[in-house]
Amino acid sequence: MKLTSAGALSKRLKAAFPDRELIVRSQGQVRFIRISSGVQKAAAGVALSLAGVWCVSMGALAFSQFSASSEHAALAAREAQVATAAGKVRKFRNDLDGTVADLSRRQQFIEKMIDAHIGELPEEDAGAPDAEGGKPAASKISASTIDGNLPEAGKLARIEAGQVALVDRLTRYADRRAALASDTIRNLGLNPAPMMARARSKVAEGGPLEALATGADGSLDPRFKRLGLSLARMDALENGLASIPQVQPAHVAYVSSSYGYRSDPFTGGAAFHAGLDFPGPMGSPIYAAAKGKVSFVGQRQGYGNCIEISHGNGLMTRYGHLSAFGVRVGQAVDGGTRIAAMGSTGRSTGPHLHFEVRVNNRPMNPRPFLEAARNAQQEAR
Repeated sequence: MKLTSAGALSKRLKAAFPDRELIVRSQGQVRFIRISSGVQKAAAGVALSLAGVWCVSMGALAFSQFSASSEHAALAAREAQVATAAGKVRKFRNDLDGTVADLSRRQQFIEKMIDAHIGELPEEDAGAPDAEGGKPAASKISASTIDGNLPEAGKLARIEAGQVALVDRLTRYADRRAALASDTIRNLGLNPAPMMARARSKVAEGGPLEALATGADGSLDPRFKRLGLSLARMDALENGLASIPQVQPAHVAYVSSSYGYRSDPFTGGAAFHAGLDFPGPMGSPIYAAAKGKVSFVGQRQGYGNCIEISHGNGLMTRYGHLSAFGVRVGQAVDGGTRIAAMGSTGRSTGPHLHFEVRVNNRPMNPRPFLEAARNAQQEAR
């Protein structure tokens, strides 16, 4: 098979390069020059080799030019980066007083945001590079290091970089807490969107103007503005979470009747129980399960003496069978505020608290609220 292929190739080459005779006329004489097939093949091989060498040479030249161009572009980019950094340091040096004033305004913004919204940061979020490249233990970059006596403008640039890095960390921290609160609210079957809308509303707001700015012209750096928005979102969602029942309304050892189906204690027939029953001694303190406003104090059929607290967004808690009241309608309360005393008024077989959670007047099982919301608050902190 190989011989046959070789023979076929030889025939093709012989057909392509047949023996040739050239007629050359010179000074009245005619000469015949014979060029054999082998000579033609050799000449063609030499020509192909020369062409290959030329192509390789041109390719190498093109690659060399491309590499040089790439290196030149990279060098130009590095030079531009160095020039930008040098320009910033030069700007700091030329306007030292203005730079110090800008950094001080930035520092005031950061400190106000931390004090107002966060307090003490977790250790992993508190650190930020200082002027020497280290990491301070506190959540603030000390304003005492920002004065007009810094000998090197480069230190100002490092302080600015540290502030921006801290702002970025604070923004991520606020976003994590907001996401946790939002997920917990959804897991409880509630919608966090109305809580956000309520926080964005401009109803009944006011007070003296204390403008925040990072620039001398009153402008606010976009990164700092982003931090402010993240902190506002975090506050809105965590305030909404704080309005969800999460405090045990009575300090008792067990629940005597759960939410859902039960045998009625009076008739013995099947009945639906819309809350939890907490049994205890007569007069035991009853506490608000979350912050809100007292919307009802009085008697309701079946509940006897009853208190209702509105927590916003259609959420309400009800406390029944009370022996005494400790709050009035319209009063604002926090979670854990003592509001009443345990009793046995209304349809009751003994002293206990009947506790309900209602969303848009529809009863919900209180147990998931008391467990999930409380745990989420602890995790968020």
